[in-house]
Amino acid sequence: MTRFSVQATKSSPRIDFDPQSMSFEIKGESYPENCGTFYSPMFEWLERFFDKSNGERMEIDMEILYFNSSSSKTFMDLFDMLDEQADRGKNIVVNWRYHEENESAMECGEEFMEDVSNIKFNLIEFTDQQRQEGI
Repeated sequence: MTRFSVQATKSSPRIDFDPQSMSFEIKGESYPENCGTFYSPMFEWLERFFDKSNGERMEIDMEILYFNSSSSKTFMDLFDMLDEQADRGKNIVVNWRYHEENESAMECGEEFMEDVSNIKFNLIEFTDQQRQEGI
């Protein structure tokens, strides 16, 4: 299966899903003009990925600096999809990374975490220094 990659813009995050290395990342800001249009290819790719996946651990790193309400709904749809796959036996981990001063991102991560039951959902705080060090 081929890699799914979308470059970040001012209003949309970078998405990089590499099934060879099992590296999955969504990073940046998310307030595209049309969330459905922007994220639809990602959902389609994930459906194909799960159809072919044989249960390897999938770990998704998400570092969303800012997002609007439509993106929030889209992320909940993503977490619902992942939760359903985990219920079917897939080993899925979400790492919700947020800056130590971004209380809103932390609270949103907590709310997302409360809405899933089958995936492991980690809240990971980072500092400016950790970001510079690539942690």
